[in-house]
Amino acid sequence: MRGNITMKDIADKVGVSSVTVSKALSNKEGVSENLKIKIKKVASEMGYRFNSAAKSIKDGLSYNIGVMIPYRFTGVSDSFYLRMYQQIAIHLDHYGYFGILNILSNEDEEQLNFPRIYSEKKVDGIIILGQFDKKYIETVKKMELPKIFLDFYDEHADIDSIISDNFYGAYEITNYLVQCGHREIAYVGNIHSTSSIQDRYLGYYKSLLEHGLAYDERLLLNDRDERGKFIDIQLPEKMPSAFVCNCDQVAYNLCERLTSMGYSIPQDFSVVGFDNDIYATFANPQLTTVEVDIQEMALTAVKSIIDKVANPNRRNGRILVQGKIIYRDSVRVTNPPVNSPPK
Repeated sequence: MRGNITMKDIADKVGVSSVTVSKALSNKEGVSENLKIKIKKVASEMGYRFNSAAKSIKDGLSYNIGVMIPYRFTGVSDSFYLRMYQQIAIHLDHYGYFGILNILSNEDEEQLNFPRIYSEKKVDGIIILGQFDKKYIETVKKMELPKIFLDFYDEHADIDSIISDNFYGAYEITNYLVQCGHREIAYVGNIHSTSSIQDRYLGYYKSLLEHGLAYDERLLLNDRDERGKFIDIQLPEKMPSAFVCNCDQVAYNLCERLTSMGYSIPQDFSVVGFDNDIYATFANPQLTTVEVDIQEMALTAVKSIIDKVANPNRRNGRILVQGKIIYRDSVRVTNPPVNSPPK
């Protein structure tokens, strides 16, 4: 495709006017969201390149969006947030924006330092990906630019957030364990660590209540310290028949631990996870888990932050993105569920 693609070329391809294309590419009102996405997709496929420098001078915007992640969520074994950032960057490109990844060091978080991309005014808005310390969130609140929380929320209801439906996902997967005949079910996760872990615990707890199963505090098993570093899980003396883990990495670690002790999964214990990340397929057997819709969460975050850049007073509140259970082989079925998963 030739390099000098014009708005008229795009308009002819889509079947709209050049004015409509111009409005869509500039995120102006008067064009539906679906048509904007279609026009930007066609523009990208045709090789159209936004002149960000010229637009910046004209509009007073940088056409950059910052994505800030705490350092502790970016280790070699932490793929979830980097995968999320990849999807954000792809969707931002379709809107003519660049994503700037900012890894906030533990030191800067502790000392409540603003990220350089903010202090040097290099971004028009910022996506805070992954839960920060409460004191640092107060720092974020003082940033005078559009911002959203992604994959967590907290008491600051005035900051929009986009999260997976953690409560319902954990509720559903615990229901599945109960339907399979399990009556003693543990939850593995530090419920004081993140809002996601806490909501998943609450979904697990609601399932127990609805099925008349007694909650046993000894079956709430801690998996990490207050900084998010994994610790050895202290297994109870009287073991449950199943474990609901707050994420796939913890479920994988637990399976490895139980296997090293001479147990078999799922013959001796059933284990389920959350996220459907790489650890779900590393495990042997592979994990039944709740799949988080990373692509939909990233797209929703991008739409939300760009909308807030154009309309700083716009409020979207808390948006839930639904996940789904992925059925694999880590659950032992003693009573077949009424609605058995497809094989």
